[in-house]
Amino acid sequence: MSSPHPGEEPRPQDAPTEPTRPVPATPEQRAMPSAHEQSAGDQPAGGQPGGAQPATQHTEPLPRSPYLPFDSLGGHGQAPGQAGWGAPSPQPYATDHQPHAQQHLSTPPPARRRGPGWGGAIALALAAALVAGGLGGLVGGVTADDTGGGPTIVQRDGDTAQRPDGSVASIAADAVPSVVTVRVRAAGGGGTGSGWVYDDSGHIVTNNHVVEGAGSGGSVSIELSDGSRRDAKVVGKDSSYDLAVLEVDPKGLEPLAIGRSSEVVVGDEVVAVGSPLGLGSTVTAGIVSALERPVTAGEAGDESFISAIQTDAAINPGNSGGPLLNGDGDVIGVNSAIAQVPGQQQASGSIGVGFAIPSDVVVRTVDQLIATGTAQHPIIGVSLDRRWDGEGAKVLEDSDVDSGRAVIPDGPADNAGVEPGDVITELDGRRITDLDQLITRIRAKAVGDKVTLTIQRDGKQQDLSMTLEAAEEK
Repeated sequence: MSSPHPGEEPRPQDAPTEPTRPVPATPEQRAMPSAHEQSAGDQPAGGQPGGAQPATQHTEPLPRSPYLPFDSLGGHGQAPGQAGWGAPSPQPYATDHQPHAQQHLSTPPPARRRGPGWGGAIALALAAALVAGGLGGLVGGVTADDTGGGPTIVQRDGDTAQRPDGSVASIAADAVPSVVTVRVRAAGGGGTGSGWVYDDSGHIVTNNHVVEGAGSGGSVSIELSDGSRRDAKVVGKDSSYDLAVLEVDPKGLEPLAIGRSSEVVVGDEVVAVGSPLGLGSTVTAGIVSALERPVTAGEAGDESFISAIQTDAAINPGNSGGPLLNGDGDVIGVNSAIAQVPGQQQASGSIGVGFAIPSDVVVRTVDQLIATGTAQHPIIGVSLDRRWDGEGAKVLEDSDVDSGRAVIPDGPADNAGVEPGDVITELDGRRITDLDQLITRIRAKAVGDKVTLTIQRDGKQQDLSMTLEAAEEK
């Protein structure tokens, strides 16, 4: 896991320990890939991603990663209460067991106290009353003079609900009508998530893991902020980017403006809108707390790889698919995952670490899904070694690959001169700490983009240039 700053590559010691390793996109039991399953043919950096897995119920634990999706209401067990404090043990009353002779011993009577007597007490009381009355009159007079004799009430001119542009209230007022609750029904149950209006044609953007539970026999609908519902059709979805597009009747829908995630910096104020725990039109606010956070979630061969925007805005299960907005109210990301506390089997609520798919990736992927129903995945064409625990990402040896070729023949890496056993240490001059970071950075680019890999071979370093190609879909 990295925590990069602009212009500086994350170092291994910056990576979070167990609490921040990536996880599946749904609360399901995930299978860990074998040491060399991250191959060019079935993994992102090396080739084609695996086919979609059958939808399962979101009721199994996620042992593999601390990142969980905000996909359904889910149940959250309540911790048992603390045992109450016990009442103190009663102490026995003292009993009279003194010797008989001692019981007849007499004690001297207490000395008589002398005081001012009734006359003195009355005089003191009168004096105190006079002093208090004088001070009270003085303080009251000063207060009355300062305040004009009563409280000052400020009356707001114009619309009392209007707030300054750029405030959270102003952003929420504009965005909430364009954010929807996504409801999924299937034979085995249902769930809720979030989505938002993408264009004037009635396309709604959400997460793939929100709608995948519907399968082929389920149904999907949306609920608007006014409580009305519309049937929805899934026009395209992609597990690798964890994005899906729905289509509904566009009447009365207002699309959200979309910003450039490449212009986002750490510390920017952001607003998240969605339906956490099924509570529609919920608005929370925070800041961007990190950029390019590698988040990997999903089953082996069907993972999503996100170079995510990290935020501390409160997001919970059900926020999945909702927009993350900047100070201008523009979409800069799609909320997709939350961190999980070590040892917990389910997400128990916001802990101030959430992750969003950057809007630049969202626009490119959503446009492809609308046009063709599928999305392209850029690759360099190598199989990577998950057993490698050094810095960088290591290309497998040919002997470790079933096909016998760790570098895809005539692929981008092969044409650039990458060889089996090479260790990729940089991408476009920025340090690569591990395999997942390399994959998420490649996935953040587009097919046709030119990149430069820095590799180490036999103790020597060299730069290799290549053009990313699209993976062949299975």
